Amino acid sequence: MDNGKKKIGLTKRRNLVGWIFLIPAVLLICWMSFFPMIRALLLSFRTGVGVHMKLAGMYNYIRMLQDKVFIQALFNNFFYLIIQVPIMLLLALGLASMLNNKDLKFKSLFRTAIFLPCATSLVSYAIIFRALFALDGFINTMLLKFGIIDIPINWLANAGTARAVIILALIWRWTGYNMVFYLAGLQNIEYNIYEAAKIDGASPFQQFGKITIPLLKPMILLTAIMSTNGTLQLFDESVNLTNGGPANSTITMSHYIYKISFEYSPNFGYATAMSFLVLILVAVLAFIQMKVGDKR
Repeated sequence: MDNGKKKIGLTKRRNLVGWIFLIPAVLLICWMSFFPMIRALLLSFRTGVGVHMKLAGMYNYIRMLQDKVFIQALFNNFFYLIIQVPIMLLLALGLASMLNNKDLKFKSLFRTAIFLPCATSLVSYAIIFRALFALDGFINTMLLKFGIIDIPINWLANAGTARAVIILALIWRWTGYNMVFYLAGLQNIEYNIYEAAKIDGASPFQQFGKITIPLLKPMILLTAIMSTNGTLQLFDESVNLTNGGPANSTITMSHYIYKISFEYSPNFGYATAMSFLVLILVAVLAFIQMKVGDKR
């Protein structure tokens, strides 16, 4: 009995010590994260500036449905999401499969080269893409040289081509990032499985569809959720590549929230309401992806 009581006392002391170490971190998280979130939620039901702010109920949320610029920004985010994310993930998966080949030489060099864009400064790579797709930039020069076009294309002054430039920039920058996740997953798959499939007569495409994709399913789900969240919160490319133009045709929700907060007459209540809508969209899409992709 005494040993049992001592054991229970020791367990309680250990739990107490654990909570003592946790409490400062918990208080810091509540103060720096949850308290601002609650204040922001309350702010989304107010309108006006400074001391003139007043309760407005659901006005800010109703206003979003009537705001043509916000609807355009919402459309742009989903346009980038639907086109860019599948292409990027498929490309990352294909590159990871090729670079996982044990007989491939200079694997480390190729992996570094493909991952390198991810380490590039957001502003720097946006400036490079602006220069590449300028009227007298490298892309137009090459297209003219090979006779593909007769006159230079003003890529960033047309809504369709400007969106295409943003999508290309996103694919260039983030494919290597997702490839690293897939490589980590592939290296946990025994190579004997592929050798057995090869002996049974499975082609490389059959191995990819029947072995690689099913075994990488958790990693594919993870990268899909992260890429979806990142695209819905897209900001830098809209600001630095096109500045939302032409005529707000490439603006994103985060970019518009920034403009409402700091460029136009400040309306933090409306900006906060839009931010919470982005949060809801991210949460809903992540929930749907987990339900569809993870049967557990």
